[in-house]
Amino acid sequence: MLIAMTLRPCPTCRIPTSWEGNAFKPFCSERCQTQDLGAWASESYRVPEKPQEEDGEGWSGELEG
Repeated sequence: MLIAMTLRPCPTCRIPTSWEGNAFKPFCSERCQTQDLGAWASESYRVPEKPQEEDGEGWSGELEG
């Protein structure tokens, strides 16, 4: 029986990496995993945010009561 191994690119270095038996998946190594964590910690990665609108839906500007 032949088992096909699926390779996926490491998110950091893009080297094709097998997830089977890889303790650092989706990364290829501890080095790439640590680099990614450092980028998040230093706020190098940012999630785009839609600007909030003051007159948007659900905003009345008045206190209810």
